[in-house]
Amino acid sequence: QVQFVESGGGLVQPGGSLRLSCTASGFPVDYYAMGWFRQAPGKEREGLSCISSSDGVTDYADSVKGRFTISRENAKNTLYLTMNALKAEDTGVYFCKGTRLTSDYWGQGTQVTVSS
Repeated sequence: QVQFVESGGGLVQPGGSLRLSCTASGFPVDYYAMGWFRQAPGKEREGLSCISSSDGVTDYADSVKGRFTISRENAKNTLYLTMNALKAEDTGVYFCKGTRLTSDYWGQGTQVTVSS
Protein backbone atom coordinates (compact mmCIF):
# COMPACT_ATOMS: atom_id res chain seq x y z
CA GLN A 1 0.00 0.00 0.00
CA VAL A 2 1.37 3.36 -1.05
CA GLN A 3 1.38 6.08 1.58
CA PHE A 4 2.93 9.54 1.87
CA VAL A 5 3.12 11.35 5.22
CA GLU A 6 4.03 15.04 5.45
CA SER A 7 5.59 16.72 8.47
CA GLY A 8 7.50 19.85 9.39
CA GLY A 9 4.80 22.48 9.18
CA GLY A 10 4.22 25.10 11.84
CA LEU A 11 4.12 28.79 12.63
CA VAL A 12 6.97 30.93 11.33
CA GLN A 13 7.56 34.67 11.11
CA PRO A 14 7.80 36.45 7.76
CA GLY A 15 11.30 36.06 6.37
CA GLY A 16 11.81 32.79 8.22
CA SER A 17 12.46 29.28 6.97
CA LEU A 18 10.92 25.83 7.26
CA ARG A 19 11.70 22.42 5.82
CA LEU A 20 8.82 20.11 5.04
CA SER A 21 9.24 16.36 4.76
CA CYS A 22 7.20 13.77 2.90
CA THR A 23 8.07 10.21 3.81
CA ALA A 24 7.02 7.41 1.46
CA SER A 25 6.10 3.87 2.36
CA GLY A 26 5.22 0.98 0.13
CA PHE A 27 7.64 1.90 -2.66
CA PRO A 28 10.86 3.91 -3.00
CA VAL A 29 10.27 7.64 -3.21
CA ASP A 30 12.20 7.85 -6.50
CA TYR A 31 9.72 5.38 -8.01
CA TYR A 32 7.33 8.32 -8.41
CA ALA A 33 7.31 11.73 -9.95
CA MET A 34 6.83 13.83 -6.83
CA GLY A 35 5.38 17.25 -6.24
CA TRP A 36 4.52 19.75 -3.55
CA PHE A 37 1.21 21.59 -3.57
CA ARG A 38 -0.34 24.28 -1.41
CA GLN A 39 -3.94 25.13 -0.61
CA ALA A 40 -4.47 28.54 0.92
CA PRO A 41 -7.71 29.37 2.74
CA GLY A 42 -10.50 29.93 0.24
CA LYS A 43 -8.29 29.11 -2.74
CA GLU A 44 -7.72 26.18 -5.02
CA ARG A 45 -4.81 23.84 -4.54
CA GLU A 46 -1.79 25.01 -6.53
CA GLY A 47 1.34 23.25 -7.64
CA LEU A 48 4.59 24.65 -6.24
CA SER A 49 7.36 22.33 -7.29
CA CYS A 50 8.01 18.92 -8.79
CA ILE A 51 10.84 16.45 -9.30
CA SER A 52 10.95 13.70 -11.91
CA SER A 53 11.34 10.08 -10.93
CA SER A 54 14.13 9.06 -13.27
CA ASP A 55 16.65 11.88 -13.45
CA GLY A 56 15.54 14.21 -10.65
CA VAL A 57 14.79 17.19 -12.88
CA THR A 58 13.04 19.90 -10.88
CA ASP A 59 10.64 22.70 -11.68
CA TYR A 60 9.07 25.52 -9.70
CA ALA A 61 6.10 27.84 -9.83
CA ASP A 62 7.05 31.47 -10.35
CA SER A 63 5.63 32.33 -6.92
CA VAL A 64 8.27 30.24 -5.13
CA LYS A 65 11.19 30.17 -7.56
CA GLY A 66 14.39 31.26 -5.85
CA ARG A 67 12.91 30.78 -2.38
CA PHE A 68 11.86 27.11 -2.25
CA THR A 69 13.93 24.04 -3.04
CA ILE A 70 12.63 20.53 -3.68
CA SER A 71 14.94 17.61 -2.96
CA ARG A 72 14.85 13.89 -2.41
CA GLU A 73 16.84 11.64 -0.08
CA ASN A 74 16.47 8.12 -1.37
CA ALA A 75 18.19 6.50 1.62
CA LYS A 76 15.46 7.90 3.87
CA ASN A 77 12.72 7.48 1.28
CA THR A 78 11.85 11.11 1.86
CA LEU A 79 11.00 14.16 -0.23
CA TYR A 80 11.75 17.63 1.12
CA LEU A 81 10.65 21.18 0.48
CA THR A 82 13.03 23.75 1.92
CA MET A 83 11.30 27.10 2.18
CA ASN A 84 13.19 30.35 2.74
CA ALA A 85 12.15 34.00 2.84
CA LEU A 86 8.62 33.00 3.75
CA LYS A 87 5.81 35.46 3.20
CA ALA A 88 2.32 35.74 4.67
CA GLU A 89 0.90 34.57 1.33
CA ASP A 90 2.77 31.28 1.73
CA THR A 91 0.30 30.34 4.46
CA GLY A 92 -1.69 27.22 3.69
CA VAL A 93 -1.83 23.46 3.89
CA TYR A 94 1.05 21.82 2.05
CA PHE A 95 0.61 18.47 0.38
CA CYS A 96 2.97 16.10 -1.35
CA LYS A 97 1.84 13.95 -4.24
CA GLY A 98 3.39 10.95 -5.91
CA THR A 99 2.47 10.00 -9.46
CA ARG A 100 3.15 6.66 -11.11
CA LEU A 101 1.71 5.98 -14.56
CA THR A 102 -1.88 7.25 -14.27
CA SER A 103 -2.23 7.04 -10.48
CA ASP A 104 -1.84 9.90 -8.01
CA TYR A 105 -1.18 9.40 -4.30
CA TRP A 106 -1.63 12.31 -1.90
CA GLY A 107 -0.41 12.85 1.61
CA GLN A 108 -2.69 14.23 4.32
CA GLY A 109 -1.09 17.68 4.38
CA THR A 110 0.76 19.81 6.90
CA GLN A 111 -0.20 23.34 7.93
CA VAL A 112 2.21 26.23 7.41
CA THR A 113 1.33 29.60 8.89
CA VAL A 114 3.49 32.64 8.21
CA SER A 115 2.62 35.41 10.63
CA SER A 116 4.22 37.83 13.02
